[in-house]
Amino acid sequence: MKATYIDYSDTLSFSSLLINYFENNEQLGDFYGNRPDEAGFSRQINSRSFSHRKVLVNTLLAQQKNSETSEKSLANINLLNDPNSFTITTGHQLNIFTGPLYFIFKIATAIKLSMDLKEKFPSSNFIPVYWMASEDHDFEEINHTHISKHTIKWNKSATGATGRLSTADIKEAVQTYQKILGLSDNSNKLSKIIEKAYLGQSNLADATRSLANQLFGDYGLVVIDADQIELKKLFIPVIKQDILEQNSSREVEKTSKELSDAGFKTQVHGRDINFFYLKDNYRERLILNKEGKYEVLNQQRYFSEDELLKEIDKHPERFSPNVIMRPVYQEIILPNLAYIGGGAEINYWMQLKGVFDYYQLNFPILIPRNSAMIADGKLGEKIYRLNFTYKSIFKNTEVLKKEYVRVHSKHRLNLNDEWLEFTSLFEKIKLRAYKIDPTLGPSTDAIEARLKKALDRLEKKLLKADQSNYKEALNQIERIKEKLFPGGVLQERIENFGPYYVKYGDSFIEELVHKFKPLEFKFTVLY
Repeated sequence: MKATYIDYSDTLSFSSLLINYFENNEQLGDFYGNRPDEAGFSRQINSRSFSHRKVLVNTLLAQQKNSETSEKSLANINLLNDPNSFTITTGHQLNIFTGPLYFIFKIATAIKLSMDLKEKFPSSNFIPVYWMASEDHDFEEINHTHISKHTIKWNKSATGATGRLSTADIKEAVQTYQKILGLSDNSNKLSKIIEKAYLGQSNLADATRSLANQLFGDYGLVVIDADQIELKKLFIPVIKQDILEQNSSREVEKTSKELSDAGFKTQVHGRDINFFYLKDNYRERLILNKEGKYEVLNQQRYFSEDELLKEIDKHPERFSPNVIMRPVYQEIILPNLAYIGGGAEINYWMQLKGVFDYYQLNFPILIPRNSAMIADGKLGEKIYRLNFTYKSIFKNTEVLKKEYVRVHSKHRLNLNDEWLEFTSLFEKIKLRAYKIDPTLGPSTDAIEARLKKALDRLEKKLLKADQSNYKEALNQIERIKEKLFPGGVLQERIENFGPYYVKYGDSFIEELVHKFKPLEFKFTVLY
């Protein structure tokens, strides 16, 4: 594949906060740590300390049983014992079959950034890590994936942490996925990968780890499931302090107001207590009720303050951080330098700067994941044959149609010259009206405005009438847009990686890793 790179601002698809972050807007400077550049990483490396390496490595090694972990990944896990080893982390929910393309893009970005940093800082080691959001409980967000116009869904009644869900009843979804991709037998590599992951593992966390290991093991990816008691023990002091003192709530509210005052939209809203209580069959919010008891919502379970502290000491694994405190947990248990996330994630991480400062924790360098579009097959050829570019294809479908007709029409479809004549005529009319009665000016202006609207309507009718002469080309524009922007959104947010892996095999991921440029902040088009 070839690649071309487009400024994010030219895609019209990303938030103003993200664009301002790329452009190093001074207004955002207080909401993150080091810049995402070589100098920023140098400072991050020199200031990063970590004292839980043995616990981390032992936990990771214990998680790798029967998960198709590669020799490179195992070597990277053991390398985390080295004080000169650091992680480059990305995270995502446990979407079945990886969900949308950007799941793959996130991990590919982490891998490529780790490679690039090793070249710049050869005395240090950089380990790409995929953090599985195994404690997330929103099953409806992860129980499906899309291939073209098909939706593959895991039909199941589910509650509690998705990582703990049994995969005993996922076979039908696996078979549907294989059928839509045309994988009628086990000779195709992807079919074997999917079956080994989802039919060979007993829960969704293990299945997702297996899938990620099989796809990215050659690059030494380390997959972590933080829903582990030994890791949660490291988090106990912050769990206690934050629940009792509600520090994260206060700090997020303060930082969010500062972001809003600077003109940026905020992504998340903190709660008084930013923890859930987690058991195998539920994950419910923990609140301080009016009676002064700590209550697990919808479960009729209550704790006094002393009982709560004892519960945290005895069962820290039952206290699950929400979107506000999960990043704090991550930075406590990993020797992390950078976090790679989508635009919304970068936004909410900036809301957390005050929380990290309060707990005197490392704030990772924020790296927006590589966003990409795949215009494979003859799509690129069709785009250029229509006299468009990969940059212009981001425009609205109707705008593209109008541009095409205006360029190719044998008729002059705009009435600009005629309007100039009318404008000149109205200047004469205004002057005459003013001499007769100065108060007639507004009436003349109103007539001129109505005429302008009438001419605009006529111009649209001329354009629409001429479009019928280019029906095939305009239909082609619609097909291209639907392929690259299914449902009107970026391809990466809807389509699954499956069709591309079936077509290109391992070289698909190789191309992503090779073509992505994590620190250049450009939208990548592969064609």
